Amino acid sequence: MSKLQLPAEWAPQDGIMLTWPHPHGDWLPWLSQVEHVYSQIVTAVSPYEQLLIICYDQQHQSHIENILHQQGVDQNQFQFHIIRGNDSWARDHGPITVIEELSPKLLDFGFNGWGNKYEAEQDNLISQTLYNQKAFADVDIEAWPLILEGGSIDSDGQGTLLTTEHCLLSPTRNPQLNKSDVEGILKTSMGIDRVLWLNKGELIGDDTDCHIDMLARFCDVDTIAYTDCDDESDPHYLPLKDMMAELTAFKKADGQPYKLVALPIPKAIYNQDGQRLPASYANFLIINQAVLLPTYGDEMDKVASQRLSRCFPDRKIIEINCQALIEQFGSLHCITMQLPKGILRP
Repeated sequence: MSKLQLPAEWAPQDGIMLTWPHPHGDWLPWLSQVEHVYSQIVTAVSPYEQLLIICYDQQHQSHIENILHQQGVDQNQFQFHIIRGNDSWARDHGPITVIEELSPKLLDFGFNGWGNKYEAEQDNLISQTLYNQKAFADVDIEAWPLILEGGSIDSDGQGTLLTTEHCLLSPTRNPQLNKSDVEGILKTSMGIDRVLWLNKGELIGDDTDCHIDMLARFCDVDTIAYTDCDDESDPHYLPLKDMMAELTAFKKADGQPYKLVALPIPKAIYNQDGQRLPASYANFLIINQAVLLPTYGDEMDKVASQRLSRCFPDRKIIEINCQALIEQFGSLHCITMQLPKGILRP
């Protein structure tokens, strides 16, 4: 059987995939603010790698081109594809890349709107449609009959996967599968050797059933950055301390403990209905030579930036204000999907 590998996010990349928000979905009340966030991401990423941008229709593409032209972004650094989608969470409807015998391959898992919470039929077709539109290099795509979002898994690139039981074992995703079944599919499809399962920790307002990319992330094979709360009056305090205890108990493949780096949470941010929104610094994006850090106009922004810079001493930390994104309960990592080296056409 050929050896598979799920690359770590810090592996060399060809580009970043974005599904640009459009006025036909839930972003309408915040569309201008959210588009500003997207344009800031494109501006930050374009000096380092390409961008694959999905547009709703030709008019939408022209609108985006105008925005990026005004931003002064090099037009050679992005490619557009017109695909009508439900929403813009590319992390969860985009393809997942594995390496098989040194060659990249795309995996197309099912997406059902985070357990049938939202319409997702169009988004579920995006990866295959991109493939049919020749968006990618000469690589294969393989469909898997498993509901799995990219935000629910994190890889160290060496065969270890970090995830949460609450999400992957959700009865609204794969009710016919138990923990052993899911772990078996992860190992078969991605070449995973072992799975580290968290069953503690959650963020209020996160409607993904505890995606790992809101809670804990590999920074290298030895280091995990995680969301922490030191305010005993905050309802996050106990769940996140319980999660920290689980992370402390985890061991690397060689039996040694991980180096853990605590990322604070900002002061509570609420929407106009009084609902607390899930602001997480763990929702960062690693790209070639840089890390994009979501910020929220809070004094903890700088603390998170300083701590993350120590995790990535060879990468520039670029802060992106993501207050508009959390209005729809996600953040920076959630709207992006990295495309490792060899995926995009030269």
